[in-house]
Amino acid sequence: MNIALIAHDKKKELMIQFCIAYCGIFAKHDLCATGTTGKLVHEATGLPVTCFLSGAQGGDQQISARIAYNEIDIVLFFRDPHETNTREPDILSMLKLCDEHNIPVATNVATAEMIILGLERGDLDYRNILKSR
Repeated sequence: MNIALIAHDKKKELMIQFCIAYCGIFAKHDLCATGTTGKLVHEATGLPVTCFLSGAQGGDQQISARIAYNEIDIVLFFRDPHETNTREPDILSMLKLCDEHNIPVATNVATAEMIILGLERGDLDYRNILKSR
């Protein structure tokens, strides 16, 4: 599956630790990320990560475009709820696209863990289920 990784500045270390903890699962899938997050995850884990622009330079929009074209299966977006963000419209647009395209999205580590563990168990093979209907 194609998994997108995004993390606000104060959540980047948490994303790195999460990716280290679940490196074995992530290694079986294709990862993409906004620029800085992807670079940090790759450096910490050695996992191949396709890096887009940083979020502030349009990386959020690049990921949104891939969601719209059904090229992303899961989004892990560790948000800082206390950060005032000028990119909020882009973020809300991305979350809306996830809803429209039935993409599992986690905005915190607890939900991300449930998604990743479900992925490992095979619980998230929803695209095949939808195709068979």
